[in-house]
Amino acid sequence: EINDRCCGESGTFAVMRPDIATQVRFRKEEEMRKGAEQARAGTSQPVKILTSCPSCLQGLSRYDDDSGTTADYIVVEMARHLLGEGWMREFVDRANRGGIERVLL
Repeated sequence: EINDRCCGESGTFAVMRPDIATQVRFRKEEEMRKGAEQARAGTSQPVKILTSCPSCLQGLSRYDDDSGTTADYIVVEMARHLLGEGWMREFVDRANRGGIERVLL
């Protein structure tokens, strides 16, 4: 299920208005717990929260222990699904063997 509530982490929101950002965080955590329970449907299956936003990934990762979830980038999950578990290691190996052009100025 899509949870479109703000995590309260982006920009200076949490710094400038921690009173409001904390309330936003609690509401997001509450929705994540509820969504994770529904996704598990009585099993102990892991639940992964996916995002494309760096600020949200940082914020969502803070909820991991409290909500029983893990957070990751959606493109990382897609690469893992489409290219296999070792996709990142293979990419780095290819890049280290000359897979990246170097531009000298």
